[in-house]
Formats: sequence, structure tokens, C-alpha cells
Amino acid sequence: MSDIAWAARELVDGLMARPWGQVTASVYETGRLVTLAPWLTGHAERVRYLLRTQRPEGTWGPPDGYDLVPTLSAVEALLSERRRASSAPEGSRADLSAAVRRGLEILPVRLGAGDALPDMPAVELIVPFLVSLINEHLSGVGTPLPLPRGMDHTRLEAVRGWVASGADLPEKLLHALETAGMAVRGAHAVRPTPIGTVGASPAATAAWLAAIQDGPIHAAPAEGGTGEGTVGAAAARLHLEAVVRRHGGPVPVGLPITVFERGWVLSWLARAGIELDVPPEMIADLRAAIGPAGTPAGAGLPADADTTSVALHALALLGAPHEPSSLLAFDLGTHFCTWQGEDGHSPSVNAHVLDALGRYVACRPDAGDRYRPVMARLAGWLAGGQRADGGWEDRWHASPYYATVSCALALDEYGGQESARAVRRAVAWVLDTQRPDGSWGRWEGTPEESAYALQTLLLTRASDDPRLVEAAAAGYRFLREADLDRQPALWHDKDLYSPRAVVRAAVLASLHLAECDQRVSILIRS
Repeated sequence: MSDIAWAARELVDGLMARPWGQVTASVYETGRLVTLAPWLTGHAERVRYLLRTQRPEGTWGPPDGYDLVPTLSAVEALLSERRRASSAPEGSRADLSAAVRRGLEILPVRLGAGDALPDMPAVELIVPFLVSLINEHLSGVGTPLPLPRGMDHTRLEAVRGWVASGADLPEKLLHALETAGMAVRGAHAVRPTPIGTVGASPAATAAWLAAIQDGPIHAAPAEGGTGEGTVGAAAARLHLEAVVRRHGGPVPVGLPITVFERGWVLSWLARAGIELDVPPEMIADLRAAIGPAGTPAGAGLPADADTTSVALHALALLGAPHEPSSLLAFDLGTHFCTWQGEDGHSPSVNAHVLDALGRYVACRPDAGDRYRPVMARLAGWLAGGQRADGGWEDRWHASPYYATVSCALALDEYGGQESARAVRRAVAWVLDTQRPDGSWGRWEGTPEESAYALQTLLLTRASDDPRLVEAAAAGYRFLREADLDRQPALWHDKDLYSPRAVVRAAVLASLHLAECDQRVSILIRS
């Protein structure tokens, strides 16, 4: 067995050992816990994490607007900590003050730049929420921060009114429940899931936990007592403790992501042709997760077309096809939404729907009459959304290489001859944008983006570009030498994150494809 096959087997086995998922820490989410739950295990580590990850110019996070939300969260958290740390050693107070000062110097610049913000979940709630909190800290001692151009408090106030009313809330709103502030105290219909999470978010869980306490918001929740609220509080506290201990203090932006992670890991590996020995209970769990409304990424999240599609695709690739009719609930007539009421649209989600339908029809040809017209419509919609340069971009990932591999692979396999030109243009764009060291990436060459680029080159069949083989060999060499522990976060949530197992699966799939391609393997070994 090759080293890649062994690594793939270990990766799949690890999915069972860590069923909540493997996700990087989030500056945004960690900052919210510093403010909301200083009593929680690992508080000092969370503060140190925020101080350690600040950039020299005073921001947190990557450029192009992605630094605004984490910087706002970190600055507000450190302001809260500085207020609490009046009796702390002078050196630690100086570190907090210096970090806050640098953050407050850069925030007016970022907020006033007038640039469009990335299309991140709940950004229209999070930015006004955090700006208001920071301005409360600055009241009487500093200049208030402005809101970005075109943004106001209208949607935030509407959400807070909804939460305070005690009405049932949609699951997607629970993921950002912390933005409701004190209104969470009126959210009587909100209850943690059986594993203790609210909205699959440490911040939302901590906000709910703080809201149901009698007394100061920063007090540790009581462990005694009786009643439904106390039982829920105990479960929520245990959940937060488990997340914190697993991540060493800082916390991820979303957990658990059980179905999302398993679907993606298995589909990446199986699509590349890596032989897998998947535990039968994992396949059974994937099948059981898909209900009439689809499946969520994990407990506490709403069902979505993306996770549902990837899970369905993985099952079909593994020889256990599952009827994909639940996807039709997301069909808008022109394209598929990620979930009901989505603002915007996602090419990658629609590409994954095309994958799921196409693979199912390949396994069950008698379903073709039902699903082929939908597939043809999706293929046309995807091709129509291709950029002029040949790539795609998406609302769920910072890198166009992710959107491009999603669309190019789906169109090549299930889009018919009508999609061949779009696939050729995608391959040409990938070849045109390779870096001198053999990598690909939006801001720098990264293993994840290079893996997506390699798959675009090696899993599509529509291109005969003479540059392809040498480019793939160079990309393979880069991946072989790459340090996956230094992989930046590129996936969209309230903050950018990296699903580590998913990214590792993409890299292993690409290495396997390169080694199995006879043309590329000759260059690799020469």
C-alpha cells in the first residue's frame, strides 16, 4: 500500500475517532468567549491567542475585507479583558493596552474604506453589533467608530426584536445568536441540542448560557438547581468545556460539522480513485442523516443543499446510492439555494447538486427521466456564471480555485458536450495562474488551493493544453513538500476557518491523481 493510501486510511479512521470534526480556531469566536465566558476553562489561553495572532498593522485575519470581523471581535474582547484586568500584573496590562491601541488605530481606516465586505454569514448583524459594543467601551474616552458605508442597525434591531419576542427562531439564526445581545434573555424557545450546543457555535452557546443566568453576565453559570433551563445550562457548559479542551483554549467558529466533514473527505478520496475501507457504520450514519428536508452539516445547524449533495455524492461513489429527492426542496426553478431564504447564490452548491444527481443517475439509470432535465438546467446556469477569465468565485470560500474545481468537475462529468468549452476555459485559467514554485493561491501559494488546481487539471477531460502535464508535475512537487500545518483558513463562516480533514483529503486525492497519471508520473520520476 502506498504512503498516500495509508494516509487516506488513517484519515478516514480519524473521522470516527473525532466525530465532531477537525476545525481550526477562530479569532471571531474566541473573542466572543473572552467577553462572554471568562469563567470558562482556557480563558488565559484565549487571551494569549488573540495577542499572539494580531498582525503588525493592528488587524487580525487576511486582507480584502476579511480582517474586519475578526479585528472588531478581538479589539472588543481585549477591551473587556483590560477592564477586568485592573488588578493584573503591569506587564500583562501593557500588552492588552498596546494591542487595543493598534486595533483602534486601524479600525476607522478599515471601516471607512468604502470597500465591499466579503459575503460572509451574518456579517450584516455582526459588524453593527461589534461596533456598538466597542463604542460603549469608548464612551467618554474616545471617538466612536463609524459603520461601513451602506450598513446600519436596521437588520440587527429587527433580529433582536424577533429574538426578544420569544418566538421560534430559524436554525440558521441560532448560529449567530450572540449578536442579539441582551435580547437573548427573551429567547425562551431556544434550547441546546442534546449534545449541548446552540447553533453549532461556541459564541451562540455562551451567549445563551449567559442570558439564562440570574446575575452578572460574566458570572460562571450555576451547576446546581433543577428544571429544564438548568439541565440545558449544564449540557451547554459541558459542551463548551469539551470544545475548549479539544482546541487548547481558542475555539472554532462552528462545531460539530460531522456530516459535512465525512461527506467531503469520502467524496474527495473516492472521486480520485483511492480505494477506501470505510467503516460500515459511517456509511449507515450518512444515509440516516439524510431526511426528507436534507441534512445539516452538524447538530444545531439547518439542513442545507451543499452538505446534502456532498453526502449523497459520497454515498453513490461508495456504491451505496441514496435517492436524492430531498434536494428538490432547494430548487428555485433556475438554480438551487443553499437553504430556504438565502441571500445570494452559490455556484459551488449548485455544482455539488449536479454531482449528486449525476452520480445517482449513473448508478440508477431509470432515474434519468426525472433528474436529467434538472441536470441540464444546472449545467447551463453554472456555465453562465463563469467569469470572463475562465474561473468561478463563490460565497462559501475565499479562493476561486475552490469554486472552479467544483464547477469544472461537475460540468466535465455531468454537463454534457455543451459544457466542454467552459471546462477548457477553466483549465486554461488554472494553467495561466500557476505560481513559479508550482503552487496556486489567491494571496499566496497554498496546499489547499494547489490541490484544487491539480484536480481541475487531472480530473477533467476537455482540455488538450500542452502545458498541462508539466504544470501538474510542478504542482505535485509543491504539494509533496508543503507543510499542511501552515495551511491558512479559507472557508467562509462568521470568520474564515479551515476544515482540516477535508483539506487533507483534497491534498491526498490530488497527489494520488498525479501519481496515477502516466504522463505526469514520468515527469515526477525523471
